[in-house]
Amino acid sequence: MATVTAVNISEQKGVRKNSVDEIVLKKDIGIVGDAHAGNWHRQISLLADESVDKVKVVIPNLTPGAFAENINTRGIELFTLPVGTKLKIGTALTEVTQIGKKCHDDGCAIKKATGDCVMPREGIFVIVLEEGTVKAGDVIEIVA
Repeated sequence: MATVTAVNISEQKGVRKNSVDEIVLKKDIGIVGDAHAGNWHRQISLLADESVDKVKVVIPNLTPGAFAENINTRGIELFTLPVGTKLKIGTALTEVTQIGKKCHDDGCAIKKATGDCVMPREGIFVIVLEEGTVKAGDVIEIVA
């Protein structure tokens, strides 16, 4: 069973995200209070703990939000989901809009420290179709 392991936000772009107890997902916005909220195709970022574990071999003390991801998961291989896949996360319904992303100019702090970063290859982005809340421990279901 796929689950949420952490939810993270930041009030400004370009910084790591901080874990919070719960996030509120709004249609046409994304996560209330997050710097990346807005009516665009990358409202919310997800990264699997299994992907983070690959980097923890080199940097063992990584915590949720280190890759600027909003939702950490376990038990689902996110980067294999096709664009258009609908995911029920907590009480919200989302849709996958992008797999991976172009890394910032010369790379993030993780890439500089390790020579690699998993977010550009294995992170995914979703938009909100139906509003709801998400917290650690919530189940993730592939709807379609």
